[in-house]
Amino acid sequence: MVLKVSPAFRGSASVGNFAPAMFAGVRYSLVLVSCLFLRGCAQNFGQTRFICTSVPVDMDMCTSSMQSGGSAEDLKTTVLQLRETVLQQKETIMNQKETIRELTTKLGRCESQSLLETVPSEGKTGGSNRKQSSSSKNTMGDLSRTPAAETLSQLGQTLQSLKTRLETLEQFSRMNSSSQTNSLKDILQSNIDDLEKQVLFRINSLEEGKYNPKNESEERGKIESTLTSLHQRISDLEKGQKDNRPTDKFQLTFPLRTNYMYAKVKKSLPEMYAFTICMWIKSNASPGVGTPFSYAVPGQANELVLIEWGNNPMEILINDKVAKLPFVINDGKWHHICITWTTRDGVWEAYQDGTQRGNGENLAPYHPIKPQGVLVLGQEQDTLGGGFDATQAFVGELAHFNIWDRKLTPGEIYNLATCSTKALSGSVIAWSETNIDIYGGATKWTFEACRQIN
Repeated sequence: MVLKVSPAFRGSASVGNFAPAMFAGVRYSLVLVSCLFLRGCAQNFGQTRFICTSVPVDMDMCTSSMQSGGSAEDLKTTVLQLRETVLQQKETIMNQKETIRELTTKLGRCESQSLLETVPSEGKTGGSNRKQSSSSKNTMGDLSRTPAAETLSQLGQTLQSLKTRLETLEQFSRMNSSSQTNSLKDILQSNIDDLEKQVLFRINSLEEGKYNPKNESEERGKIESTLTSLHQRISDLEKGQKDNRPTDKFQLTFPLRTNYMYAKVKKSLPEMYAFTICMWIKSNASPGVGTPFSYAVPGQANELVLIEWGNNPMEILINDKVAKLPFVINDGKWHHICITWTTRDGVWEAYQDGTQRGNGENLAPYHPIKPQGVLVLGQEQDTLGGGFDATQAFVGELAHFNIWDRKLTPGEIYNLATCSTKALSGSVIAWSETNIDIYGGATKWTFEACRQIN
């Protein structure tokens, strides 16, 4: 603080001279002008000075302050400080506006996500690039990458599929009354009702914000186990009305892209130095139809895989070596496809609807297909018999999956594609209901090639 005294007082030598000078008729009074700033202003202006000066009684204090050179300099300093403060406050306001805008955007996103979660909704290359990082990878028994609400929707669709099959059984039981069939039907209907209640409960928990994902894996496992058991019992009932149907007149349906819906071939493959794999396939999934089949052996999960993942073309993998196939099948129509291969020079050929579409060589040459593996339909294996990834799952329908341990001729493949009476069954794997187990809600339906095509 600087104390400034007017000249009248500065000339006085002592207190004795002070009093007479004051009462001698010079009508000056000492006015103490104190500029007291609020605490907030003082903080903004920096260091504050308090100035004392004498002002005549009849003179305006503001005019007197401006007449003082020192006061004018102080006023200039104050103006500069005020200007700096205004600029700082303006910058602060702009920053606050930006923060408000950013928070508003985030709030909008949260609201949008909340709305999306209440509405049901519904890729792979060879070598090291085929694998995704372990931190984001789904495995068998883990949750799907899809949001919880979408997963519940998928379970609901699976239940609906089972209910449709149950209704078919009801119609059959009306025409063929059987107390045993009716009793089983009632038990199955009760199980379906219980599953629906579980799904509805979990949906309500989501909507109320009470959902706790801690025990999600355990609950999901219970529901999947119940679905598999339920499907098996319905299949057993359906066999009662299909005893006269040939065991190869069926198709597998994989309606959803999950990491738990698949079929498993009971037999393993022998050691093979050549093969032909043929099947009927139908899908309109995008992007990519997924993995129609995968064969894994100890130490090599990609021993033999057919996959169309993401926006990549369909590929055949043998011992992790890749060849791109010229198939175009994701148009929602039935197509017959065959792949032949021989270990000598790794020569391969690809056929679609009885016509050769492409060929190549150097695909895993001189590497025989190893035995004692696991053959899965509908999922890609990253471990022996498991490690499924929902993004690579097959979505669609599949039938007449046959494997031979030799290279079929173009004529034999054409007979298969045209349903000729001369068509052969697989010498290694033949398409039959007795050779396949299904899991997780995949379904079997009657299918006769060439009669049901498109």
